[in-house]
Amino acid sequence: MPAHKENDSGIPTYWGQSGRMVQVLVTIVAVTDFLLFGYDQGVMSGIISAPSFVRAFPEVEGDSTYEGFVVSIYAVGCFLGACFIFIFGDKLGRRRSIFLGASVMIIGVIIQIATIPVGGGATAQFIIGRCITGVGNGINTSTIPTYQAECCKAKNRGKVICIEGSMVAIGTLIAYWIDYGCLYGPDDFTWRFPIAFQCVFAIIVIVMMISLPESPRWLLTHHREDDAATVLAGLNGVPRNDPEVVIQMQVIRDAVSASGGGGKVPTKALLTNGKSQHFRRAILGASSQMMQQLSGCNAVIYYFPILCQDVLGTDHNLALLLGGVNMIVYAIFATTSWFLIERIGRRKLYLIGTVGQMLSMVLVFACLIPGTEAAAKGAAVGLFTYIAFFGATWLPLPWLYPAEINPLKTRQKANAFSTINNWLWNFFIVMITPVLITNIRWGTYLLFGALNASFIPIIYFFYPETAGRSLEEIDLIFAKGYTEKMSYVHAAKQLPKMNEAQIAEAVRQYDLSDSDVENRSERGSFKEKRQQDEELMPQVGAQA
Repeated sequence: MPAHKENDSGIPTYWGQSGRMVQVLVTIVAVTDFLLFGYDQGVMSGIISAPSFVRAFPEVEGDSTYEGFVVSIYAVGCFLGACFIFIFGDKLGRRRSIFLGASVMIIGVIIQIATIPVGGGATAQFIIGRCITGVGNGINTSTIPTYQAECCKAKNRGKVICIEGSMVAIGTLIAYWIDYGCLYGPDDFTWRFPIAFQCVFAIIVIVMMISLPESPRWLLTHHREDDAATVLAGLNGVPRNDPEVVIQMQVIRDAVSASGGGGKVPTKALLTNGKSQHFRRAILGASSQMMQQLSGCNAVIYYFPILCQDVLGTDHNLALLLGGVNMIVYAIFATTSWFLIERIGRRKLYLIGTVGQMLSMVLVFACLIPGTEAAAKGAAVGLFTYIAFFGATWLPLPWLYPAEINPLKTRQKANAFSTINNWLWNFFIVMITPVLITNIRWGTYLLFGALNASFIPIIYFFYPETAGRSLEEIDLIFAKGYTEKMSYVHAAKQLPKMNEAQIAEAVRQYDLSDSDVENRSERGSFKEKRQQDEELMPQVGAQA
């Protein structure tokens, strides 16, 4: 925990701020990190086919498999970073994980730009550096959505995490245009500077995290109640003994107790169901990340310039320029989610985006069918409409949904599991896309259109709405569905919005403190649990 300061009113401050401004600072860190995420995703798209890069790393020339490998090895690193957080994230905590992730990314960037072409050893060094950069990004993308969700209020959680998610588009936009601008520089500058520029974002993240707090929910799961009360007071802009802090401490402690008392979370906890529905909720979060990748987004983001060159016959300069325009569309539509996410809700945005993406892919493949040369330019229109729908819906939603759908006990592991799925399928799609385009051409887009169509019933029947709900209310949706033997989608519709006192009462009503067999065996009887709570209560009151 960073050493906090208190203002004249006795309110804890971080970077001299309290209340809403602390949440804004947390959002700035998340935004910067996801800018870095998007930048790193987009930076290779303009480099991989650049003449200077091909001369420096000739192995990629004319070899679609090797080209796919150089780009997708980044996703392998991200997968490894997500696995690291899955195993060690709960022990490290949110702050230290973010520090570690940004530091590892800088190390990976240094290895890449220190490469001395030409030769197999140079290409191997570049690939290793790109993989290490991916490890750092995997650590941060597994941690930051959870950190932000646990530090934000329910009423604006969706909006701020959507702002974070949409930064992927803006980061990709920045990468495309930096790539384009560097085309006019010396050969080495063309690829070294765009890669080195990533360090700017990573350094900002490291510096800002020095004086930002740890997640109050993580602190409570590790029985650091005094620190948690301080952070909650700072986030709410009130003194530590304020009734609002006392109530929030009680609600979160109830959630901690219901999930097994905190501390180290065994991986097998993800496989339990009962009232907590750990397994179902982990699958819901992970499936959203898997579907994001299978929708074909990175076939468009990574390879748009190559598609323009191979399919539309443009030169590299024009292809990169069209890619930059496509990313402007991407970034503009990504910002619309800020205003729609709480008004329309998660389910409707998922469905709208899926239908739009499906129809866009239908347009692309129809225009590329042999014998329709005159319509080939319509394929570019389909790619533009695809990226618009994706940016407004499927870009931010899979980062928001796992962070809020999972319960406190398994949130870090389940969010890491969902991110693992993101990077596994990211690697798969990025690896096979150039091969698919070479071999089946228009059939590639028919495949993505069919995959998008298959997502519609999954979302409609299995994804409950979470808009405007506190993280503890979402626990109650699953308890209600399990207890009353109803669809969890219907349970979300029927459960009324609650304040914190009503949530505490509902937790007692659904007996969430003893929600599954595995939790019961871990911490003893219900009576013993209530006795533990009563012993803790005076401590919370005294500390808060």
